[in-house]
Amino acid sequence: MTDHSICPKFEKALSIINKRWSALIIFQLLEGSQRFCEIESNIGISGRLLSERLKDLEKEKIVKRKVYDETPVRIEYSLTEKGYTLQPALAAIQHWAEKEIEI
Repeated sequence: MTDHSICPKFEKALSIINKRWSALIIFQLLEGSQRFCEIESNIGISGRLLSERLKDLEKEKIVKRKVYDETPVRIEYSLTEKGYTLQPALAAIQHWAEKEIEI
């Protein structure tokens, strides 16, 4: 008999990227480091929700935050090595969506 239970790691991975906006934030950061306001305007997310999702992704070590000691303070967000490993999965979803989803 085959065990059809969901792997706990798979379930956790889905819970991370399945939070609203998280996958889009990761997809946006695949282009490189960006400031908060760039991410906010490029994907059309509220500042409060973006801040919350970035903190979630930092906690999971998918996104890193770099603070530059300048006046005014400049903060950039980028993907970690772990974050960049999501690129093939997101590319596969994008390919599938372009082929199978109608708008």
